[in-house]
Amino acid sequence: MPQVSLFRLYSLRAVYLIIALGLALVVWPGVLRHAEPWGLSQGVVKCMLTAFSLLCIAGIRYPLQMLPLLLWELMWKSLWLLLVALPAWQSGTMDDAITATVFECAVAIIIPLAMPWKYFYTHYIQKAGDRWRAA
Repeated sequence: MPQVSLFRLYSLRAVYLIIALGLALVVWPGVLRHAEPWGLSQGVVKCMLTAFSLLCIAGIRYPLQMLPLLLWELMWKSLWLLLVALPAWQSGTMDDAITATVFECAVAIIIPLAMPWKYFYTHYIQKAGDRWRAA
């Protein structure tokens, strides 16, 4: 199994910390002090982002075990950019909300830079999966 350098581990920890702090500053105040009930979509988004920030805190301690969390973040933001932002830009229908979300999603560029891809491939792709039947 490939070793992950200490520099890469600290890079991963920095990514988890940046995400956790960013969400703590942006999302947590609204979660802790919201005066009126949320709508369905707003409630789902706020709760998912809150859970994500807590899992990122766990990632600071366990950066390799929490790699699927970073991959999920990278994948959903990439899909949103390709499936929502790019068509809006191509059709000239970009509004302020889409533009703001594009910049929020662009922060995800730090994830592939910090990701230990060889470790990820060996540990999550190449490694045999858990058994499906009783022994």
